[in-house]
Amino acid sequence: MGDKEKIPFSFPAENYKILLVGLAINIIGFILMIGGATEDPSKFDSSELFSHVRITLSPILIVLGYVIIMYSIMKKPKSDQ
Repeated sequence: MGDKEKIPFSFPAENYKILLVGLAINIIGFILMIGGATEDPSKFDSSELFSHVRITLSPILIVLGYVIIMYSIMKKPKSDQ
Protein backbone atom coordinates (compact mmCIF):
# COMPACT_ATOMS: atom_id res chain seq x y z
CA MET A 1 0.00 0.00 0.00
CA GLY A 2 2.86 2.40 0.77
CA ASP A 3 4.57 1.96 -2.62
CA LYS A 4 3.22 4.29 -5.23
CA GLU A 5 3.35 3.08 -8.79
CA LYS A 6 4.97 5.55 -11.20
CA ILE A 7 2.68 6.45 -14.04
CA PRO A 8 4.57 7.66 -17.11
CA PHE A 9 3.60 10.87 -18.89
CA SER A 10 1.93 10.64 -22.28
CA PHE A 11 4.86 12.31 -24.02
CA PRO A 12 8.56 12.59 -23.27
CA ALA A 13 9.91 15.92 -22.01
CA GLU A 14 11.23 16.86 -25.47
CA ASN A 15 7.70 16.70 -26.92
CA TYR A 16 6.40 19.00 -24.20
CA LYS A 17 9.15 21.53 -24.97
CA ILE A 18 8.24 21.50 -28.67
CA LEU A 19 4.56 21.84 -27.73
CA LEU A 20 5.29 24.91 -25.60
CA VAL A 21 7.29 26.50 -28.43
CA GLY A 22 4.33 26.00 -30.79
CA LEU A 23 1.96 27.46 -28.20
CA ALA A 24 4.21 30.50 -27.73
CA ILE A 25 4.32 31.10 -31.50
CA ASN A 26 0.51 30.87 -31.59
CA ILE A 27 0.15 33.39 -28.79
CA ILE A 28 2.56 35.80 -30.51
CA GLY A 29 0.54 35.49 -33.72
CA PHE A 30 -2.73 36.28 -31.96
CA ILE A 31 -1.18 39.22 -30.09
CA LEU A 32 0.08 40.68 -33.38
CA MET A 33 -3.43 40.41 -34.82
CA ILE A 34 -4.96 42.50 -32.01
CA GLY A 35 -5.48 46.22 -32.56
CA GLY A 36 -6.37 48.53 -35.37
CA ALA A 37 -9.14 50.42 -33.60
CA THR A 38 -9.16 54.19 -33.36
CA GLU A 39 -10.31 56.25 -30.42
CA ASP A 40 -12.45 58.46 -32.66
CA PRO A 41 -15.19 56.39 -34.38
CA SER A 42 -15.57 58.96 -37.16
CA LYS A 43 -11.98 58.36 -38.39
CA PHE A 44 -10.89 55.42 -40.56
CA ASP A 45 -7.21 54.55 -40.66
CA SER A 46 -6.79 51.89 -43.34
CA SER A 47 -3.00 51.74 -42.99
CA GLU A 48 -3.29 50.51 -39.40
CA LEU A 49 -6.26 48.24 -40.02
CA PHE A 50 -4.83 46.56 -43.13
CA SER A 51 -1.17 46.51 -42.10
CA HIS A 52 1.26 43.89 -43.37
CA VAL A 53 1.73 42.49 -39.86
CA ARG A 54 -1.98 41.95 -39.21
CA ILE A 55 -2.91 40.64 -42.66
CA THR A 56 0.12 38.51 -43.60
CA LEU A 57 2.59 37.86 -40.79
CA SER A 58 0.14 37.08 -38.01
CA PRO A 59 -1.82 34.33 -39.84
CA ILE A 60 1.45 32.75 -40.98
CA LEU A 61 2.67 32.61 -37.37
CA ILE A 62 -0.63 31.12 -36.21
CA VAL A 63 -0.57 28.37 -38.84
CA LEU A 64 3.11 27.69 -38.12
CA GLY A 65 2.30 27.39 -34.41
CA TYR A 66 -0.42 24.83 -35.11
CA VAL A 67 1.93 22.84 -37.37
CA ILE A 68 4.56 22.74 -34.62
CA ILE A 69 1.94 21.65 -32.07
CA MET A 70 0.76 18.84 -34.35
CA TYR A 71 4.37 17.76 -34.91
CA SER A 72 4.98 17.62 -31.16
CA ILE A 73 1.94 15.41 -30.68
CA MET A 74 2.83 13.04 -33.56
CA LYS A 75 6.57 12.76 -32.83
CA LYS A 76 7.51 9.32 -31.57
CA PRO A 77 10.03 9.01 -28.73
CA LYS A 78 13.47 7.62 -29.51
CA SER A 79 13.78 3.88 -28.91
CA ASP A 80 16.21 2.65 -26.23
CA GLN A 81 18.33 0.31 -28.37
